[in-house]
Amino acid sequence: MKFTKSKEKEPTAPGQVAIKKRSKVPGVMITQFVENIPAGKSHPDFSRKPIALTIQEGKLAVFKAIITGDPTPNVTWARNNGDVSDPERYVASYDPVLGEHQLQMPNVGVDQADTYKCYASNEYGRAIVTVTLNVIEVGFKKSKAMQEARLEQREKAAADLKKTLRTRVEQKEERKDGEVDEKFWELLLSADKKDYERICAEYGVTDFRWMLKKLNEKKKEIEEQQSQYIEHLSNLRHIEIKTPGCAEFEFEMDLKDQNARIFLFKDGVMVPFNTDTDEKHSLRQVGRKFVFSVHGLNAEDAGLYQVDIEGVNVFSTDFKIPAVDFLVKIQEVKAVEREDAVFECVLSAPLPKISWLGKNIPLEQGEKYDISVSEDMLIHRLVVKDCMQVDKGIYATVAGMKSCNAWLIVEADPDSNQRGKKAARKTTQAGGGGADLIKIAAEQQEKLQKEHEERMEQLKQIQAEEAAAKEEEKPAEEITAAPEPPKPKAKPKPKPKPKPKPEPKTDSEAVAEEPEPEPEVEEEQPESEEAAPTPPEEEAPSEEPRKRVRTGPLVPDTIIDPGVHFTSGLSDVHAIIGQSAEMVCKLSSEKCDGIWYKDGKEITSTDDLTIVKDGAVHKIIVSNCTEEDGGKYRFEADGRKTEAMLIVEDPPRMNQDDLAKFSEPVIIKVGQKATFKMDFVGREPIKVQWYNEGEEMLEDNHIKIEKSDSHSRLLLVKCQRKDSGEIKLKLKNEFGTIEALSRLIVLDKPTNPMGPVEVLEASASCVEFKWRPPKDDGGSPIKNYYIERNQIGRNTWTKIGNIPGEPNYKDTDVDHGRRYCYRIRAVTAEGTSDILETNDIQAGTKAYPGPPSTPKVVSAFKNCITLAWSPPTNTGGTNIVGYNMEKRKRGSNLWGQANPPDEPIKGKQYDVKDVVEGMEYEFRVSAINFSGAGEPSTPSEFVIARDPKKPPGKVIDLKVTDSTYTSLSLSWTKPKEEKGVQDEAKGYFMEIRPAENTEWGRCNSNPLISTSYTILGLKSMAMYWVRVVASNEGGDGEPRDLDNYIIAMPPPVRPNFTNRKMKSFMVMRAENSARVNINFEASPMPTIIWLKDGMPVSKRVTVSNTDGMSQLLIPSAERSDSGIYTIIVKNIVGQETFSVEIRVTDDPKPPGPVELEENVPGTLTVSWEPSPDEKRDNHLHYMVMKRDSIKRTWHSVADRLFNNNFTAVNIMPGREYNFRVYAKNDIGLSETSESLTWGVVRKKEKFSLNLAPSKPCNFDSAPIFTVPLKTHTIPEKYECYMSCAVRGFPTPHITWYRNNVSINTDTNYYITNTCGVCSMLILRVGAKDNGEYRVVAENSLGRAECSTQLTILE
Repeated sequence: MKFTKSKEKEPTAPGQVAIKKRSKVPGVMITQFVENIPAGKSHPDFSRKPIALTIQEGKLAVFKAIITGDPTPNVTWARNNGDVSDPERYVASYDPVLGEHQLQMPNVGVDQADTYKCYASNEYGRAIVTVTLNVIEVGFKKSKAMQEARLEQREKAAADLKKTLRTRVEQKEERKDGEVDEKFWELLLSADKKDYERICAEYGVTDFRWMLKKLNEKKKEIEEQQSQYIEHLSNLRHIEIKTPGCAEFEFEMDLKDQNARIFLFKDGVMVPFNTDTDEKHSLRQVGRKFVFSVHGLNAEDAGLYQVDIEGVNVFSTDFKIPAVDFLVKIQEVKAVEREDAVFECVLSAPLPKISWLGKNIPLEQGEKYDISVSEDMLIHRLVVKDCMQVDKGIYATVAGMKSCNAWLIVEADPDSNQRGKKAARKTTQAGGGGADLIKIAAEQQEKLQKEHEERMEQLKQIQAEEAAAKEEEKPAEEITAAPEPPKPKAKPKPKPKPKPKPEPKTDSEAVAEEPEPEPEVEEEQPESEEAAPTPPEEEAPSEEPRKRVRTGPLVPDTIIDPGVHFTSGLSDVHAIIGQSAEMVCKLSSEKCDGIWYKDGKEITSTDDLTIVKDGAVHKIIVSNCTEEDGGKYRFEADGRKTEAMLIVEDPPRMNQDDLAKFSEPVIIKVGQKATFKMDFVGREPIKVQWYNEGEEMLEDNHIKIEKSDSHSRLLLVKCQRKDSGEIKLKLKNEFGTIEALSRLIVLDKPTNPMGPVEVLEASASCVEFKWRPPKDDGGSPIKNYYIERNQIGRNTWTKIGNIPGEPNYKDTDVDHGRRYCYRIRAVTAEGTSDILETNDIQAGTKAYPGPPSTPKVVSAFKNCITLAWSPPTNTGGTNIVGYNMEKRKRGSNLWGQANPPDEPIKGKQYDVKDVVEGMEYEFRVSAINFSGAGEPSTPSEFVIARDPKKPPGKVIDLKVTDSTYTSLSLSWTKPKEEKGVQDEAKGYFMEIRPAENTEWGRCNSNPLISTSYTILGLKSMAMYWVRVVASNEGGDGEPRDLDNYIIAMPPPVRPNFTNRKMKSFMVMRAENSARVNINFEASPMPTIIWLKDGMPVSKRVTVSNTDGMSQLLIPSAERSDSGIYTIIVKNIVGQETFSVEIRVTDDPKPPGPVELEENVPGTLTVSWEPSPDEKRDNHLHYMVMKRDSIKRTWHSVADRLFNNNFTAVNIMPGREYNFRVYAKNDIGLSETSESLTWGVVRKKEKFSLNLAPSKPCNFDSAPIFTVPLKTHTIPEKYECYMSCAVRGFPTPHITWYRNNVSINTDTNYYITNTCGVCSMLILRVGAKDNGEYRVVAENSLGRAECSTQLTILE
């Protein structure tokens, strides 16, 4: 079919007219064939037109349209460049349930990209709509090659089909790929193995062998394609609802080319996405992890999601949103510490699992949380065990697209005896619905069962009617069919009636059901073509009603009452030989018995096999499992079956007595052999490994390892001390791993003692020294040390003998001045070590003492300076006999002795009198022992020879300059000098005392040079006394105290609201959150109180207070939350209040029917029934709009009407009038209520006007700033508001920058763009907000910039 060009006049039949009509749907062209359409009839129109598609080649492309018209229009499809007559590439269908007309293009190709038209026509007119199809070419392949490959594939498929039809009588037909939706394979490729049964049951596939074979082929094919772009793909996690209103799926992937394109499809249609989490579909990449999110969930988001890389499918996941709601939501729970808290809810439909969240964190089953569901899957329960204060907060649950939340409040234990102690775990529970929830769930279950039975009955009636219709059609077909003489090769066998397709089964049923062969039940159309070929023109009509195209899950043709079924099926069990195993399943009825089978054979109870029936629960218990007990077990009851595998494992095992014996350490001597042996049992092959200190041992000359089926032996030959350590035996087979530990101890003589030797004393009377013990004692403790001595100059060694095991020795048998050398050996039970030989040690050697401590100045006068010191720590081995004192003037390099040379100072204090008044000196001291004078000490501080100074006086003008909650700043003036009374101050000490203490503490250890100081680390709002002490060389002066105590707080400030743009009236939509932020300044920290209509706010209102701000939050506002909310900010200085009216409402419901009445000529009284919301909303009023037949436009004639009638004036005779009435409140307008037409229609002559074609206007323009940004200078902690205006078409994209860094996604900045006015708000500016701010506007025609500077005042 060729499109009619826009300038060509559409052909019409003789007698027809062509009246152009406007559709309510944009883009639909309607041509009416008659001037007047009879009542009840209508021309065709599109209530939903097809949507343009951009899709990847190889996918399924579908155009959908919903068309109205009476009589029912005839719908056809066409394309601009080509035709749509190929039934393999274009399938036109109609869905009577949805009322949709569809054009499907399976395996769409690049050559099918074109402009398509949908025609709908009946006897009264025709409607046309145009839609485009864009096809994305896969990878870098050429279109021509793709077309040739597809053509070759189609020809091969056609040849295979003909070959199959010829041999169908002789052999069973293989399953065709087209019989199963392609979506089935895409799901299986990304699904876990445990989900295969569920997907097969959903799509009606029962031939699992065929399915697995086909799936392996497809996996190999897709892996080859993926290897072109992907290096690694793992951790596939299917889509699920993570938080209310958001669903996510993720996987880990390494791309070979980081620039490879990623596509997201939903039901075969490409979906745009970006990294902005505010968009509907977004992608977040963290390393190798890719997370796709779907925000703002609704029912239309359900479907098959696919991720492709350059045209290659990577991941497919099916998103199903259950139609479920909460009959009973979770309620607030108050629990005492160490009690369990219970949250319960009831659903409107059974659901096996729902999501639980605690403080926005997903909760899982574990030690802290117990998540359970009732048998009917309606009551869901969360138990928070052992509640503590950290557990309190908001808990939420999500079921489908519905969610609810409630608070958990944890109160302290009221028992006063337990305060300050860790209370014992309580056995009581708080919360839970109890019997009421069970009753509600039972009623809902009964309701669901009743609805199910009603649907079953309706389906049975429909099935019976269809069966009767088929029986009536069958004789008619037999009469009209023209018999053909049968051909020898194509003679068909008599065919039985087609069996109904099997009903989709549950997971447990699908496992056990065997696929029923259907070799003889085939469609008749292919054989009729083979037996009696017809021309193509005649073949198409006969084939159309018989061809059935499946595009979704297979729907059973017959519906059977499920009866008794499995509520839980068997699952695979792993058991160890010799232990017991149990397999359990549960039926929906307790009155049904069943039969157990093992590997297809019926089994009964024996000594080791017990069959148990406990109500609806059926068990089989195998005691003392053997390998023969392994196999496939099946349970059948009432035609239903479930099966699972019992896998008997034989991991390596050891006898406990042998293991205890093996763990005992093995102790041997060097050179001996050590043997370790362990018996074990387990299925072969068993891998045996021996380890020494974690390092695996391999056979060599010293290591021998024996292995057999029942034991392993390790032989270590000629063991050395280094072989000591942990010996580990590790056994491993396919079923598990076990380890045995022991220890090897090899005894040997110790190593030689360790140096260096330290001389403790070397005097004329003795020599004392010490050493370190051997590094390795050989496994035995040191008993003695054997010592020998040699006097230097002689060739003989004198045996001193054994000394106790301490590593030191004192030799008193020495001669003064002689030199000695010693040999030391360590002695243990295993032998004697090698020697450690000392260096030469001289008895009576000169050992000088170390330096004393630095001299300290005790006092200083003009003729005498007194110093003191401490003795040296090293005396040189002898007693200190005295000290020498030396002095040196400042600027000189010469030290002079202060005491007479022949008179050492006996004490540790000395008065130096040989000083000159006014000179500055430093001093040092050296100690003297029998060997002589040692090293001098470090010099003392310089001291002036003068009489002591007088302490300074009190500081002047002590005052507080600043204060905060943790610090206090003070300043003062130096005290005055008075000669002979008080001297100049050289430094200051700050002292502080808390009000509750009596002792003063100094804040600084060293004197302050400056006359100001800041005290840090104060306790908020605490009271302190503060004073300052001046100091100099003469000591500390008298302290200066503040006149009064100081409180650690900022200077008092009366509460004041800082935001002058606070709103005093707010309108919120019901079920939305209401938030009021109040900024203030006050010191000290004020008390904040929120009131609603003069009363305290309810518990469901959350109030958050911080320094300088208070926030009131209503999470899910209701109409009852409307009122006047007042904040009271109060401290010791004063108080301030502010009130805001919050009105919670919703879109108003429309008023009732509108009636018109003419009481006075020229006027009309419009009256209507009140809106249902009128009684609940005192702000609700009405607006009336009018339209006449002349102006034909609606305009408002009355607004803010609080009654239910209105009198319209200036009603002209001969005109038609229509009136609309809207209900209006603070949210907006309701839907309209429209009156009937008023007036008499006057016939007028037809007026026609030919207008010249209008020229299109081009409004495109590059961005330009009409109002630039202004420079701002803002004090710190104030809010800053910037705005500018920009113009351009298409609407430019706005980006804000601070110091060339984008801040569009920074939550510290509130950025808006409304009708070209770009604004940014910073609530509390700080030093970090200083800098240049720039706005960039971009569209396809250009770019514009505007910048300003923000300066923050400290």
